[in-house]
Order: sequence, then C-alpha cells, then structure tokens
Amino acid sequence: MNQEVFAAVAAALERGEPAALVTIVSTTGSTPQRVGAKMLVFGDGRLVGTIGGGCYEHDAFWKAREAIDTRRPRLMRYELSDDFAQESGLICGGPMEVYIEPIEPSPDLYIVGAGHVGFHLARFAGGTGFRVHVVDDREKFANAERFPDAVEVVADDIPAWIARTRLPPHAYAVIVTRGHTNDLEALRALAPRELRYLGLIGSRAKVARIFEALAHDGIAPAALERVHAPIGLDLGAVTPQEIAVAILAELIAVKHGRTHISPMQWRPPAAAPA
Repeated sequence: MNQEVFAAVAAALERGEPAALVTIVSTTGSTPQRVGAKMLVFGDGRLVGTIGGGCYEHDAFWKAREAIDTRRPRLMRYELSDDFAQESGLICGGPMEVYIEPIEPSPDLYIVGAGHVGFHLARFAGGTGFRVHVVDDREKFANAERFPDAVEVVADDIPAWIARTRLPPHAYAVIVTRGHTNDLEALRALAPRELRYLGLIGSRAKVARIFEALAHDGIAPAALERVHAPIGLDLGAVTPQEIAVAILAELIAVKHGRTHISPMQWRPPAAAPA
C-alpha cells in the first residue's frame, strides 16, 4: 500500500500539486495499522492509502487538509480507548501518534515583465527553488538566451496570454512590466485569480491609482486587497538588483508562512457627499 502512496507523492510533485502525507509514527497496544502506514491527502479531498479507517483517520484527514493550507506539519496523538474503538467499529486499543507533513512541489513563479527587475529576479529566484516562468510582449527581452534557467519564456501579448493560461492556485505572480498601462492590464487579468502570492511593483501613489481604476471597472475590492503592493520587503532597495532581492525576500517569507507579511490593505476611496 505504501508503494502506491509513494508513487502518488512523486506524481503530485511532478504535476505541481500540493498534498499532505499522513504517517503513523508510534503505536502501543493493538492498533488497526502498524508504524509506517501512510495515506496521502489532496486539497480536493482525494485519498491514496489508509492509516486504518475509523474516526481517527477521519480526523487526520481534516487535519491534513488544514496542513495543506497552513503549510505547517503537525503531530497528532489518538487514544484508541475501548469506547473509541466501539464507536469506530474497530477492534483495537492503545495510543498512537500520527505525523502530518505538507508536501509542496517547487513553487511556480510567474514573472510578468522581462526588464531589468524581472531579469535579476529570475536569476535569483531560480537558485532558491522557484520554477521560473517569464512573460513579456517584447521578444528581444523575453527569450531563452536572457533566461536560460527558466522553465518557460513567453513573448506574447500579456493580457491575452494570462487569459488563456491556467496558473495553479499555489503559484506566485510578480508584475514588473515596463509601464503603468501594462501593469494595469496585467493586474486586471490576475487579480481575480486564486494565487498564493500576487505582487505589483510601483510607488504607493501609482498602486492606489491602478487599484482605483480597477475598482471602478468592477474588480472586487477584496481581490485587490490581496495584492502585495508596493512589492517586496522594505529594504531601502534602489537598484534593479536590490529591488529583485527585496521581492525575492518577500516571496520566501510567504513561502514559509511568515504571518507578518501582508498586502497593502487598500480600501476604495469613500464616495463624495451628495
């Protein structure tokens, strides 16, 4: 059975799908499965393998789905008392411990804009485990020669490419195009998406103008409030290389679940009194 679970883990990593691996790590007495029994839980509720069934497996299943979202491992202890066994329909007893481990593929990072900041960000991010995708509407910037380590380099109309491309919900997207209009259109296409991270380069004044324009066009304020803007940790960065480092630092913080990293908390302007 564990061979099936290991194969499912490998397949999930290959296709870039997060999951959580549940493993029995200790038992005492008569328990329904031995140490080492595993099951793999996916975010949509699919299961591969079993740790013995019953109420404790049901509880571990929901804890595993939580771990996929929080990206934090957990150690759970279950007391399989006579009452618990009777309620579960199991002929067993004794305590057992279950380790729940989030399984995350290498995160996909979509860099929208292949200029100076995008160039350096791609270089740095590839060395820290991100699978880098680059998109720009200028072929002289978006090409394999400039981004030899990227898994994908696209020269195309940016909004059109985003519209026909599925970005996985655990993906990171960074908007660092060459101008206000391109940033606006890229954010218009990406803001409604469910993404782990979405960041927009620019000053607070520029970001506010873009947000107000998109809110006026019907983009939900809640979608805009999730955007990290101005992008990157406040390191006092000035050069394109420094700005890329600040952005990558924020990406790494989000990747590791640092809760103090938060978006701009933008709110739409109050309506003028009649």
